[in-house]
Amino acid sequence: MSAVKMTEGSVQLQGCNAPLFYRQSQPASGDVRMSVLLLHGIRFSSENWLSIGTLDILAKAGCRAVAIDLPGLGQSKQALAPAEVGELAPAGFLKEVCEQLRLSPAVVISPSLSGMYSLPFLHQHPALLRAYVPIAPICTDKFTAEQYRSVQVPSLIVYGDQDTQLGDVSLRNLSNLANGSVAVMKGAGHACYLDDPDAWHKALTDFLNSL
Repeated sequence: MSAVKMTEGSVQLQGCNAPLFYRQSQPASGDVRMSVLLLHGIRFSSENWLSIGTLDILAKAGCRAVAIDLPGLGQSKQALAPAEVGELAPAGFLKEVCEQLRLSPAVVISPSLSGMYSLPFLHQHPALLRAYVPIAPICTDKFTAEQYRSVQVPSLIVYGDQDTQLGDVSLRNLSNLANGSVAVMKGAGHACYLDDPDAWHKALTDFLNSL
């Protein structure tokens, strides 16, 4: 198995009053084929991606993976969320994260709550995304079918078939993405990647290998 280098750090954004914590993994060889930014839901943090092995698997697949703790959550509890427009955080937030951490173009993995950040980013800065992996995110209803159809970014729509609320709603809206495919995780709930890490990692690595 290829060796993996794991580190931790923090990044200070212009719009945040305190630094944001992140965990990073990459091949020890330094030979990186793509960058991945992992977001998280409201009850979770970057630690979940560490504990289920996603950071390790991405590094072994040749990726530089950064899992960030969003404002007010995890080890970024002191940071205030950027000023929100309705329920959507400004798209400039993830743009600055990607620029400061030199991730662009990044594959963005976005479960649940993090949709408030990733969806505006997807629509306003598609050139900064290598690919988009939404996992039953919130706020999918804030954009029209026409807006989704105009996005050419390769996307993998992931949801658990036991997630009867956000799973169904997000699938219905995200299905309008012009370049999207779908991975249904059988027997899994809203945080489907935690329910079945093996199925999640296979779907993710197969998708990344197709890019």
